[in-house]
Amino acid sequence: MRRRQFITGLGGTAITWPLPALAQRRARISRIGFLHPGLVEAANLRIAAVREGLRDQSNRDDLDVEIVRAVAEETPTRLAVLAQELATNGVDVIIAASPSAVRAAKDATGNIPIVAVDLESDPVASGWIASLAHPGGNVTGLFLDFPDFSAKCLQLLTEAIPGVSGVGVLWDPSTGPRQLRAVEKAATGLSISLQVVEVHAVAHLADAMASVSHNAARAVLLLSSPVFGGSQQLVADLALKNQLPSLMLFTEFAKVGGLLAYGPNLQDLFRQAAAVTRKLLLGARAADLPVERPARFQLAINLRTAKALGLTIPHTLLARADEIIE
Repeated sequence: MRRRQFITGLGGTAITWPLPALAQRRARISRIGFLHPGLVEAANLRIAAVREGLRDQSNRDDLDVEIVRAVAEETPTRLAVLAQELATNGVDVIIAASPSAVRAAKDATGNIPIVAVDLESDPVASGWIASLAHPGGNVTGLFLDFPDFSAKCLQLLTEAIPGVSGVGVLWDPSTGPRQLRAVEKAATGLSISLQVVEVHAVAHLADAMASVSHNAARAVLLLSSPVFGGSQQLVADLALKNQLPSLMLFTEFAKVGGLLAYGPNLQDLFRQAAAVTRKLLLGARAADLPVERPARFQLAINLRTAKALGLTIPHTLLARADEIIE
């Protein structure tokens, strides 16, 4: 008999992938709710990474897993309903991607373990956990400490474009103010003026990028958001169309035409979240599992985009890059 791993949508049809055969079959199938605020296409990519991360390469103790897909399709008000459906339909763990998804899952259940993939929030300040080392409730997972990281992103833009004095910042308010405040503080220290443009959905991206360009900013920084992370090709194309050097924290961004990317690999994050989920399915308690940080950060630079923008990237920055796209 062959192991199978399932992905279902609420109200949808199951999609199956075969996994390696095992000597013994588990007594029941574990059910994972996957709560995502963005588009189905982006969610499916992340679910594929979760599926990979659930496999334990060190032994043959693979799990029978059904992944229940709950995707809000960029309608934030749907998250609460979807989270409640997951909670009442008997999932064993909820993977919540983004602050809004974590918030909705936490409001829906105080008992089902929640694995956060949240690069924007302070989980202690948000009241979701007691401490990073001992969460103490039903939330654990991956969080990113943004103040220093946001300052680093802005600094990298100034290094790529020596003498830049104005930078546009695209910000999704649903992610909260933490990273924006960090960038504003860093800009003061770097003597850079910021033009902050709110972006609530993918449909707003074109107008937001045009606004930055028309107001004479010389570069654009995209703060972390599922809106941007799930639309990296579109963001890169719009930045180039508007002749704006761009930086996003997801490393895939440079590969699809963005000028700079600095941060974790999104697919790796969801593989890492899956490893946490695996521990919970095998008996660990969310209250006892320390919060994790992204395991690796990378700097990627796209020289084709630099040439199209008429930029020469300084050798000092190129020397520090983990990947250069030529």
